[in-house]
Amino acid sequence: MLKGKVAVITGGSRGIGAAIAYKLASLGADIAVIYAGNSQAAQRVCDKCTNEYGVKAKPYCCDVSSFETVKQTVADIKADFGTAHILVNNAGITRDGLTAMMKEEDFDAVMNTNLKGAFNMIRHMTGLFLRNREGCIINITSVAGLMGNAGQSNYSASKAGLVGLTKSVAKELAPRGIRCNAIAPGFIKTDMTEMQADNPLLNMIPLGKMGDAQDVADAVAYLATAKYVTGEVLRVDGGIAM
Repeated sequence: MLKGKVAVITGGSRGIGAAIAYKLASLGADIAVIYAGNSQAAQRVCDKCTNEYGVKAKPYCCDVSSFETVKQTVADIKADFGTAHILVNNAGITRDGLTAMMKEEDFDAVMNTNLKGAFNMIRHMTGLFLRNREGCIINITSVAGLMGNAGQSNYSASKAGLVGLTKSVAKELAPRGIRCNAIAPGFIKTDMTEMQADNPLLNMIPLGKMGDAQDVADAVAYLATAKYVTGEVLRVDGGIAM
């Protein structure tokens, strides 16, 4: 289904990002895994993509919050793969705290990675998409960006910003055949959510359970192949943000 395509996934070394890499590889896409620090984990994801699905896969260490670093990384991906067709902006961090006591650096760090990082990737990869006269951008936002979440004003703001970024980019690039959508996961079982097992909000999920990384990966696969969908925010949240 995606044979001959190249997918770039930020935050691709573990959790949701790794699940997305495996899903797209299973559909035939070659995979560029962008990671921040754990080179061994990123290499394991690439090895699985190659060994189990027979696709080309390569890791790239990149601080997505750095405009120039992202520019160089995209150039490296172009040199290695020739081009790219799919971008999944999944990289994200949390620095939780009440707004009244939040440190400036904690607000800035979350905004720089979660929102500016997505902009940096879109900015530098759009040239590849324009040359191909096709492209698919999928931004991983969050229901926190739709509902807000106490103790996460920085994270919620960054994810709400991603929604606005998604819709603006979708309108700008649609005439060039480039689609841009977002996925808003709810409570998904990952390393980042282990500490939330006792969160009372879990009782508000209509489907009565947390989701899995595979649920998000399946949604990414849908948007990667949905040729007539752009500017959409697809909730994968068990109904909590209805």
